[in-house]
Amino acid sequence: MFQKENRNNTLSGILFVALFSMSATYMADFAVLKHLGISPLIVGIVLGMIYANTLRNRLPKEWVPGILFSTKTILRTGIVLYGFRITFQNIEAVGTAGIFTSVVIVASTFIIGYFIGTKVLKLDKETTILTSAGSSICGAAAVLATEPVINAEPYKSAIAVSTVVVFGSIAMFLYPFLYKLGVIPLSPEAMGIYIGGTSHEVAHAVAAGNAVGVEAAKTAVIVKMIRVMLLAPFLVILGFWLVRTTQHVAQKQKSKITIPWFAVFFIVVAGFNSFNFLPQSLVVDINAADTFLLTMAMTALGMETSVDKFKNVGMKPIYLATILFAWLMVGGFFIVKFSLSL
Repeated sequence: MFQKENRNNTLSGILFVALFSMSATYMADFAVLKHLGISPLIVGIVLGMIYANTLRNRLPKEWVPGILFSTKTILRTGIVLYGFRITFQNIEAVGTAGIFTSVVIVASTFIIGYFIGTKVLKLDKETTILTSAGSSICGAAAVLATEPVINAEPYKSAIAVSTVVVFGSIAMFLYPFLYKLGVIPLSPEAMGIYIGGTSHEVAHAVAAGNAVGVEAAKTAVIVKMIRVMLLAPFLVILGFWLVRTTQHVAQKQKSKITIPWFAVFFIVVAGFNSFNFLPQSLVVDINAADTFLLTMAMTALGMETSVDKFKNVGMKPIYLATILFAWLMVGGFFIVKFSLSL
C-alpha cells in the first residue's frame, strides 16, 4: 500500500478521510446528536456516503489507496485499541448473571439471524453475517471488525450499520419508556443487565441506562462491554467456521485458516488494561484517539458505498434487523430473568 512512488498520494487520501472524520467528530458534539446518542462513527459513515454519491467522481484516483488503507489497516488498529475500554474486572463486577446474559444473547442472536437471513429470507451470506453481528455484539464496531474477516464489500457493511442506527436508536428511547410505564418488571440493576445485553451500540446502552437511573447505567455499560469483549472469540470462531463451510470442493483444496490477529490483540490489550499500568488520563486520551480512528474507518467505508449498490438489496436486511430487534427485546428479557435465577 505504501510503495515509494505512491506514498504521497496514499497519504493524501488518508488525510482526506481524516478531514471528513474531524468534521464528523465536530458534528457529533452537537446537542441534538449527543442527546440521540449518535456517535462520530455513525456521522462519519453518513458523511462518507453523501460524498460517495455526490462528489466522489472528482476524487483523484491516486488517492483511492489512502481510502482503502483507512478501511483496512486503520480499522484493524482501531479495533485493537478498543481493548482499552475494557478490563477483566468489569466481568467480575456484574457476576454470573451479566456474563451468562452476554454470552447467550450474542450466540443466540447471531445463530437466529444467520438461519433466518440465509434460509428464510434468502439474503446473501455476507449481509446476513454483518447484520447479525451488529445486532448481537456491539453495533457498528462489530460490523467493522467482521467485514475484513469475511471479505465483504463496503456497501454491505453500510447496510448493516444502517440497521444498527435505526433499531439501536429505537431501543434507546423505547426501553426507558416501557420501564417507567411498568411494562418491563425488573429491578434497576436487572434493567441495566437487560439494556446492556440487548442494546446495539455502547452509546445506546449509556443513554438508555442513564434514562433509567445511575445504578442501571453502570450495570448496562459493564454488560455491554462484556459483549464487546466477546467480539474477539466470535471473530476467531467465525473464521474457522467459514473455512469449514467454504472449502473449494471443485479443486479439492482446503481453505487456509486465517486467524484475525487484530481480534487476538484486542483481548491482549484488554488484559493489559486490566492491570492499570497506564494512568487513567492516558487511557482516556487513547480512547479518544481510538474513536477517531474508528470514525476514519467508518468514513472511508461510506466513501466506498454507492447508492446504486443498494438497489438490488431491497427490504430483506430491514426485515432481518426487525426480527433480531424483536428477539433482543422479548428473548433478551427472558434470558435476563433466567440468568438472575442461577
